[in-house]
Amino acid sequence: MAKSTRKKKVIDEDTLQEVTSADSSAGIPTVRRTRKVSAPAPAGEVPQINEEYCSLFTEFDIDLFKAGKHFYLYNKLGAHLVQHNGVKGTYFALWAPNARQVSVIGTFNGWNRGEHALSVRWDGSGIWETFIPGLEQGAWYKYFIESNNGTKVEKGDPYAVHWETPPATASVVWNLDYQWNDSKWMNDRAKQHILSTPLSVYEVHLGSWRKTEDNRFLTYREIAEQLPAYCKEMGFTHVELMPVMEHPFFGSWGYQITGYFAPSSRFGTPQDFMYLVNELHRANIGVILDWVPSHFPGDEHGLYFFDGTHLYEHPDPRKGFHPDWNSYIFNYGRNEVRAFLISNALYWLDKYHIDGLRVDAVASMLYLDYSRSYGEWEPNEHGGRENLDALYFLKSFNESVHQFHPDTFTIAEESTAFPGVTHPVASGGLGFDLKWMMGWMHDTLQYFSKDPIYRSHHQGQLIFSLVYAFSERFLLPLSHDEVVYGKASLINKMPGDDWQQFANLRLLMAYMYGHPGAKMIFQGGEFAQRHEWRHDYSLDWHEAEASSHAGVQKLLAALNTLYRSEPALYERNFSGAGFEWIDFNDSTNSVLCWLRKGAEAADDLIVVANFTPACHNNYRIGVPDMGYYRELLNTDDAQFWGSGCKNEPELETAPIARHGKTHSLSLTLPPLGVVFLKRIIK
Repeated sequence: MAKSTRKKKVIDEDTLQEVTSADSSAGIPTVRRTRKVSAPAPAGEVPQINEEYCSLFTEFDIDLFKAGKHFYLYNKLGAHLVQHNGVKGTYFALWAPNARQVSVIGTFNGWNRGEHALSVRWDGSGIWETFIPGLEQGAWYKYFIESNNGTKVEKGDPYAVHWETPPATASVVWNLDYQWNDSKWMNDRAKQHILSTPLSVYEVHLGSWRKTEDNRFLTYREIAEQLPAYCKEMGFTHVELMPVMEHPFFGSWGYQITGYFAPSSRFGTPQDFMYLVNELHRANIGVILDWVPSHFPGDEHGLYFFDGTHLYEHPDPRKGFHPDWNSYIFNYGRNEVRAFLISNALYWLDKYHIDGLRVDAVASMLYLDYSRSYGEWEPNEHGGRENLDALYFLKSFNESVHQFHPDTFTIAEESTAFPGVTHPVASGGLGFDLKWMMGWMHDTLQYFSKDPIYRSHHQGQLIFSLVYAFSERFLLPLSHDEVVYGKASLINKMPGDDWQQFANLRLLMAYMYGHPGAKMIFQGGEFAQRHEWRHDYSLDWHEAEASSHAGVQKLLAALNTLYRSEPALYERNFSGAGFEWIDFNDSTNSVLCWLRKGAEAADDLIVVANFTPACHNNYRIGVPDMGYYRELLNTDDAQFWGSGCKNEPELETAPIARHGKTHSLSLTLPPLGVVFLKRIIK
């Protein structure tokens, strides 16, 4: 007699599969049932909850949650509009393992702590649940939590998808139904790879990009009427939005988050933000979000001391408190906390069609001694300064993003020499796609701040970045951090009189576009805003009407056009095969010249930069091929508010040896200018 079939659950950490196995000892074939964990209900349908237990959780969900491998928790925890026994209402689920009792309070029960109690699950997960029939979208709510230690608090929902507009602090019952209209973008995105296509990023703070005449925020939908068209006109490939997640203090710029799953209601509803993303995609503009898994604020309604204990933050203040930002650090060693953060990352890629995540303050996560003096930190188990739990989290985060959303990408804001930030996890790296090149930014801005008369002594600051340019995959950032707190705007960092300042800024931008790596510039820099960035005010758009400012704006648009049309500028952006010095030794004239090389030799470009205000006539450089060359772009062109010092439309090589080449070109180098040249194929 054949043995009876038995079932067993197996957690496959790589594929998140539930496997059902039949006993094959009697010749019964093995049946494997796989499914995506926590898959949402089909669009337009109301989820059905388990009628016996009144729960969205299965035993398999709980197993994954405890293991820190449930990455779709946003489909389970939080408030969900569902149907139970044929009755529509709202299901609530909260993780509070150290609570004695939990209840939902809100507008629907007069904030009565005793009316709608949650029940704790029997499986030791620490999850509390309840179903409130008839409760519809728009209800404001919080959780009242009484801890085992007697602490009593009212908390917002960590998984809330919508919040009241600050300074109000309640969560809001909401659904995320939306009719997307960006299928072409999403399909095209899946066919491309960000590392072999142009990446030119416009960094934006939604609260200050533009405002109304009475200094009111634009809504997501009002921004959607202007930002996509502007980015398209300027030639940017992506926008990077400073944190849009709900935050109580506007002056934090969004980096002190309480509502990790909710776009800020200052600008509209979740669907309004979806509309903004949709319209950017329809304009062929990708969307990158700043994401902050490094710290969170101590606001009473937020994550801090959530159930009367250090639930989300590390209990040891040497690991759990950030002295620089007066905020709290996640406990990366706790399975449920890692699952919270990775679920949050995937949530934005899933529900909001986000194309990339830029991870804030990675350096502060990597090192136990970050911003700490001797005695204020404890070495890891190996005696080192690395935060091993944070390393494991970052690797898991990157692996999960690339597994479940392989057509998206991640960027690390990482300012140290930590090795392998953009190397694969399988090779010992952290697994990011790109890393901010902070060293390039600091060296370059410091060099450009010097009067040109002194630059010949500091040329090493410019060429040093090419020593390590291909050790990681870099993005060159001219970010918001460089134009605040008295650091001066980009244009005001430049030395000299008015003309020289604008010429220097055009030189900086063209030098950046000629340098290997992806590109990024913060709002206002593209038209040389004079004032530092102020988060409470709109950009000074009226300045862009002046010919000097408009010239910078036109140049950046032209550089983006050149970048996107010339394969040599992006095909090998992260490989030494795409770059070759022609000459970096002419410090006397403060001139650099180099090759950007495409996959095909015919695509190669020559870049020559003159960092002095003197025009150099008959400046000869060696070239790899004899023949004719043309000037593709000159930053001193009159249309860019330059002096018009340009080369002839067609330049012929001469058999005069220079720079180890048998043939050379005689050029006119514009003052404080850059020229891009390409060989003419006849």
